[in-house]
Amino acid sequence: MKRTGRAGRGGASKRWRPRRLVGGLRVRLVVTFVVVALISAVTSTALAYREARTAVLQRTQNTAVDDLRKQVTAVAADFDIPPDKGSLTRFATKVSNGIGARLVVARFQHLSAVSDSLADTEGRITTELRTAVRSGEGARFQRVMWREEPYLVVGMPVLIHDSEGQERISGLEVFAITDLRAEHEDTAALLDSVRSGIVPVVGLAAVLALLAAGTVLRPVRKLGRATRELAAGDLGSRVSVRGHDELAELARTFNETADALQTSDAELREQEAKARRFVADVSHELRTPLAAMTMVATVLEEDADQLPPDAARAARTVGAETARLARLVEDLMEISRFDAKAVRLNAAETDLADTVRASLALRGWTDRVQTHLDEGVRAVVDRRRIDVIVANLVGNALRHGAPPVTVTLRTVPTRDATSTESVVLEVADHGPGLPPEARERVFERFYKADAARTRSAADASGQGSGLGTAIALENARLHGGTIDVGDGPGGGAVFVLRLPLRRTGEESE
Repeated sequence: MKRTGRAGRGGASKRWRPRRLVGGLRVRLVVTFVVVALISAVTSTALAYREARTAVLQRTQNTAVDDLRKQVTAVAADFDIPPDKGSLTRFATKVSNGIGARLVVARFQHLSAVSDSLADTEGRITTELRTAVRSGEGARFQRVMWREEPYLVVGMPVLIHDSEGQERISGLEVFAITDLRAEHEDTAALLDSVRSGIVPVVGLAAVLALLAAGTVLRPVRKLGRATRELAAGDLGSRVSVRGHDELAELARTFNETADALQTSDAELREQEAKARRFVADVSHELRTPLAAMTMVATVLEEDADQLPPDAARAARTVGAETARLARLVEDLMEISRFDAKAVRLNAAETDLADTVRASLALRGWTDRVQTHLDEGVRAVVDRRRIDVIVANLVGNALRHGAPPVTVTLRTVPTRDATSTESVVLEVADHGPGLPPEARERVFERFYKADAARTRSAADASGQGSGLGTAIALENARLHGGTIDVGDGPGGGAVFVLRLPLRRTGEESE
């Protein structure tokens, strides 16, 4: 699966993540292969060992039983019952010589004879085997461990014919003891040879697992890389499709999803651009008729005192709403310029305390606002935009808060690498404040903190365009600053403007 790419809108920043060697899919595949191979090898070894051991011992048992039966039958034909100790010993010796010099024990009632008088047979012939042989039901055998060595003990009763030709138990019992060490060594050697083959089998399984994991994971890694690029914003990221297996189907689905996402993104961007152009065009077209309406409304307001009460009230309402509509149009045009990235700073070194006082005086708020302004704080700013910020924040506090409204200007140290100090402008009121959900959305456009109000609590532009705090925040960001909102120590809302303190000769963002 070979990855291909097409440049998306705005490009994409590639963030490569380190591979996880522990717990990754490759490790799990290899471990699974090795475990399955190991289990298969161990199981095969165990089965092979059991079958081989069973076959060897079965062959030995059958041979020992057949040899003993034939030799006992041949020797017992000339044997007199009841025997004495000497004849019983000779019987055991003849049987032993006939079956390959194995140790033979012959028993008749209380007499017992061993083919090798020096051999110790105690413990090799168990009580269970003697009882089974004494029952007279033919040859019996038993494998025993004696002095940590394996032995096969075969026992059988000797049958004789009576005067009527019928077979009966003579009371003579014969036991042959066969050493199984050779068979044990053969099966142990077989087990060692099979066990030594487990290591190469497991190694081969690991190699095959690595090859299989590489074949499976290579397209998965490429698909993961393309997915990360897509998440980072490269909507043109694609993967090539090879074959007709599940991975190829997954790659094909990814490409279809990416195509649909890219198409949707393009449509959304186009619709957003059209919406912005529409707002800008409508706002621009409304300026001329609004200017005429404003002049008419101004004339009506000036003559309102000479009109009947109802007509005067209507004239003042028309004037107020016309002014509000005019401000809304101006705010919409300002927001459109921000969205279009067409806003520029006309920055110059300005005395911020004088700017704040001038903004308050212009709107007649000097007597309604308490000020605590550090003198001599000068910075390179756009004076008109600072005036807009102050008007929005103070107007918002006056309208929705409660007196006293205070404005504080000071400088504080900063860790910003571009400046050593910051300008902080705080606007506080003593009203009910803003609930947490309203603080999170107070800078959104047209957000209403209280659905029962006809105007936005986020508005601070004088008569409620609903865009005041949004425009204030955009102007702050244009200066490289920000605006935060919180609760004051004594209640009420506190809006805090933070700007980097730059002076003439320093680079402005």
